[in-house]
Amino acid sequence: MTNQYGQLCWAMLKTGIIGFGGGPSVIPLIRHEAVQQYRWLSDEEFGEIFVLANTLPGPIATKMAGYLGYQLKGTLGAIVAVVAHILPSSVAMVLLMSMVSLFSSSPIVQGMISAVVPVVAVMLGMMAYEFAQKAFKGLGIVVGIVSFAIALSLLTWLDLHPAIVIVLFMLYGSFHYALQVKFQARRNSQGQGGQ
Repeated sequence: MTNQYGQLCWAMLKTGIIGFGGGPSVIPLIRHEAVQQYRWLSDEEFGEIFVLANTLPGPIATKMAGYLGYQLKGTLGAIVAVVAHILPSSVAMVLLMSMVSLFSSSPIVQGMISAVVPVVAVMLGMMAYEFAQKAFKGLGIVVGIVSFAIALSLLTWLDLHPAIVIVLFMLYGSFHYALQVKFQARRNSQGQGGQ
């Protein structure tokens, strides 16, 4: 196993062990490993991959692990990353489900679960704040705030599936970018024409 396979395996094992509570709670951990710890991706690349992974069916954390593995080491890397990520929870499920009747009413287990919830909420909040900063940087503050309001409305009041909202905003983003390019080209041609 090369060093990069070892790093990939260790990073995904950690996210699989520490990632308590499902996909959304694991994403900040995967981001930490991929962007900050090992610098496999830039923050922008991670954000783009996160958005694309959300549009696909299946568990988000597994898709992210598979992409990272594939990006680094191809198909074998994807297999290593996914197996390393799902192995801890798979083993834990087999072991714990055999003893579920003993732990289900335990105040200690209930306390552990309750204590982890605020940590996960803060991690998700930090990630949301960082994504908001990127949105404001790319779209501007006014369009960013309007986009947040529209997304919130579509997700909560109209109860649209998140994948549909993501696809709609991806389409808008490409339209917004095309307009920016067009306006920038027009400004450049006017600036050159005036010289």
